[in-house]
Amino acid sequence: MLASGLQLNSVSKNYGALEILQPTTFTLEPGSSLAVTGPSGSGKTTLLHLIGTLDTPSSGTLLINGTDPFALAETPLARFRNQHIGFVFQDHHLLPQYSVLENVLMPTLAFKERDADAPQRALELLQRVGLAHRLTHRPAALSGGERQRVAVARALINRPALLLCDEPTGNLDPTTAAAIGALLFELQRQDGTMLIGVTHNLDLAARFKRRFELKEGVCVEV
Repeated sequence: MLASGLQLNSVSKNYGALEILQPTTFTLEPGSSLAVTGPSGSGKTTLLHLIGTLDTPSSGTLLINGTDPFALAETPLARFRNQHIGFVFQDHHLLPQYSVLENVLMPTLAFKERDADAPQRALELLQRVGLAHRLTHRPAALSGGERQRVAVARALINRPALLLCDEPTGNLDPTTAAAIGALLFELQRQDGTMLIGVTHNLDLAARFKRRFELKEGVCVEV
């Protein structure tokens, strides 16, 4: 068992007789990156949701830094997810009524134990993603690339061990997509975070250290 990192052992997902993800086994060390590619409907997002504890495996075990999150009760699981996993989705999911700074700070407000350094870290992250001049703006005043950079900063605010990205550049033009991809890798290297990205963008996938291809629920390293 890995004391740190990510470990999947025969993790699968079924919906009745429909097998979405066949038993999948792999490990990922801290600081490593993994791209997951494959056609639509192949099980990519299902795999990401299982790793992110947004869905429960039908069989197998999953460990994040030695902890089985699915052995936790509902509230401890939510706390674990909040503290150890960051998410960046194709649609940024920013809250429109809040400013850039407030959106980045949202994950730190989920539980009573608040990090006193969170506001300063939020400012530093927004500086790193090039949005220090946009702190008080609301999402509607930002470009698509700027909104996605806010989402990246928000995903990193709690210093997660694992950063999960589901088509993070899917709604962006090629130039902006390349810039967001470069930003993700820069921040991931600086923080030593495990990075897993689901993408149809083969140029982006080629930048990951490892790549898995999913086809009809079968996961193969390529």
